[in-house]
Amino acid sequence: MGRRAARMAMGCRWSFLIGLLGAVWLVGSDHGGQQSPETAAQRCFCQVSGYLDDCTCDVETIDRFNNYKLFPRLQRLLESDYFRYYKVNLKRPCPFWSDINQCGRRDCAVKPCQSDEVPDGIKSASYKYSEEANNLMEECKQAEQLGAVDESLSEETQKAVLQWTKHDDSSDNFCEADDIQSPDAEYVDLLLNPERYTGYKGPDAWKIWNVIYEENCFKPQTIKRPLNPLASGRGKSDENTFYSWLEGLCVEKRAFYRLISGLHASINVHLSARYLLQDTWLEKKWGHNITEFQQRFDGILTEGEGPRRLKNLYFLYLIELRALSKVLPFFERSDFQLFTGNKVQDAENKMLLLEILHEIKSFPLHFDENSFFAGDKKEANKLKVKIIISSTFRVVEDFRLHFRNISRIMDCVGCFKCRLWGKLQTQGLGTALKILFSEKLIANMPESGPSYEFHLTRQEIVSLFNAFGRISTSVKELENFRNLLQNIH
Repeated sequence: MGRRAARMAMGCRWSFLIGLLGAVWLVGSDHGGQQSPETAAQRCFCQVSGYLDDCTCDVETIDRFNNYKLFPRLQRLLESDYFRYYKVNLKRPCPFWSDINQCGRRDCAVKPCQSDEVPDGIKSASYKYSEEANNLMEECKQAEQLGAVDESLSEETQKAVLQWTKHDDSSDNFCEADDIQSPDAEYVDLLLNPERYTGYKGPDAWKIWNVIYEENCFKPQTIKRPLNPLASGRGKSDENTFYSWLEGLCVEKRAFYRLISGLHASINVHLSARYLLQDTWLEKKWGHNITEFQQRFDGILTEGEGPRRLKNLYFLYLIELRALSKVLPFFERSDFQLFTGNKVQDAENKMLLLEILHEIKSFPLHFDENSFFAGDKKEANKLKVKIIISSTFRVVEDFRLHFRNISRIMDCVGCFKCRLWGKLQTQGLGTALKILFSEKLIANMPESGPSYEFHLTRQEIVSLFNAFGRISTSVKELENFRNLLQNIH
């Protein structure tokens, strides 16, 4: 009996030891019933690190460069008179549907500038923001006289020639720009009308993005977009099918989708970072809304979509950063100035602008735009096509036309403040694309005097830098949200 009891005691001790070791293994390897807690920051950002798809750059390099080298100086530039005043027509009718529900909330409203608030140099009729302006206008008048349509031509032929001329005039542009000479166009102070949460949401806002994604991102109707609020019966199979389709696209069309997704993500970051937290008769308090950010980007709450969207934001950052590095020669010319009428400030702002552009030029891991159309040299040479033969669609022309269509959709936004920033940011991105597809024209610009082949209007310049300023702010705000979410589970 004594030996048997001893053996039983020994067996119990071994069982206890084995059980203890097993428990330790389960805890260490997260195979137990309770896994180690994951922070909200990890759920949003764990996949937003390392190298980006279709790029040789990593997220961490972008964060360091933007947040500590670029962001402070860029914000100072955008606060200057030249960049804070933007002329826009917010009364253009929607070209696609008429049943627009206008947002009646006061935060949706835009306060335009009074005439005496805008510097005379900016609103001057001579359009003098560089010394080449007067020469360029004179050349345009001569070209208009020489290029007048021969009235001896048939009416049909005259219309065709005018259409070709119109196409030439807009062939470099990726946006349908506002007619700033229209009596409905007004100057807006961007600093007094900041982009932030307005309360514009629900089906009307979803409709805008749904039309952009479903009809302008090269996606067939049979492919279901993940987390589409206007679609019924979403599932994991839709997500797998969508990303299989996306990876199968050529790099240009895949990049187009990622740019739009990145722009959408950036706007959502702004709305979450400048959210109306308190509204009383005494004051309005704006700040970071952690819950709103999580609903838009948490990996679990968005079924994995949130982190993908944030990575697309970084992709958009790289595209606009590359465009700014490419356009440096245009701004370096001695006769270019950021003209407002204040010579001292204009000179200081040009120096600051060039400092920023040279800093951008030094970025070590720029996006390689040569990957666009690299597989088909003939396609690359057709960026300036005048006529699309028959029903043959060229990728570049599709790229341009789809983006122009998106710029027109901005006139359908029911919130005027959202419309303002939507129009500005799409024009800014469109200007960045124009720059990237004009590399040879920029390289061949004269060092002084009018530049006929490549030119940027003041509207394009203001939208380009403010649009990049919005993306730069988004990247900076992501650092803030990382810190805020670090101790939240």
